[in-house]
Amino acid sequence: MLANYLIGLREGLEASLVVVILIAYLVKSDRTNLLPRIWAGISVAIGVSLAFGALLTWGPNRLTFKAQEALGGSLSIIAVGFVTWMVFWMAAHARGLSGELRGKIDAAADASWISLVVMAALAVGREGLETALFLWAATDATSGTGSTTDPLIGALLGIITAVVMGYAFYKGVLKINLSKFFTWTGAILIVIAAGVLAYGFHDLQEASILPGISNLAFDISSTIDPNSWFGTLLKGTFNFQPDPTWLQVGAWLVYLIPTMTIFLARARTRATPPAASPAATPTPVAH
Repeated sequence: MLANYLIGLREGLEASLVVVILIAYLVKSDRTNLLPRIWAGISVAIGVSLAFGALLTWGPNRLTFKAQEALGGSLSIIAVGFVTWMVFWMAAHARGLSGELRGKIDAAADASWISLVVMAALAVGREGLETALFLWAATDATSGTGSTTDPLIGALLGIITAVVMGYAFYKGVLKINLSKFFTWTGAILIVIAAGVLAYGFHDLQEASILPGISNLAFDISSTIDPNSWFGTLLKGTFNFQPDPTWLQVGAWLVYLIPTMTIFLARARTRATPPAASPAATPTPVAH
């Protein structure tokens, strides 16, 4: 539930910031007559995202077990790719997001009326589709842990929190360091994504697409009971599995170590102010 709350909060806040920027710019530029187009695009994005989430949830039910595992494993790996790209992209473009969106608004406003609807739908819909896919993959990786409604409740609470924060941003009540927020949540999401990736490989092993389903790296089920409160917490938060295969452990390490290293190194570079250039040494003039 905690992992899904964080995903909902992080992705929801990105979408909320996009909406806040779009609305605030139109209000400040005295173009409130264009707001219905923005809301229409946002409504389309929400509808498409919900439909996509429903398709992921109930669509595979009629498939065979191996087909479900193959689909689940493939989509989990795709979800990890999307969320990794999103984490790095947001960290690099958070500061310039406002100017980029305002430029798109101006271009769309000068075009046909549908252009602004499409622009808003794409800007918010990207976040919505990524959220639906990664939430589904994270929930699938923790299936069998706790109540079946816990992941949905966690994600919904995260999204509600993000919407409240977005409104507070719009009203000027809330001010936080977004760069640090996206850095910390990005690092946590990378850890969650590593667990989702490992479970995706497990699904492909269950589907007999990848070998080694019986080659366990270790088994500490007797030490950490997956059904205990501690095992449930680890599973629900980090997709912990007490009996992973060697392939799962390898995928987890190969993804987590370099991805986290690069992400933190880039975050440190962005946080370090550029060194002042030394004063130019005057060139001696020959007499």
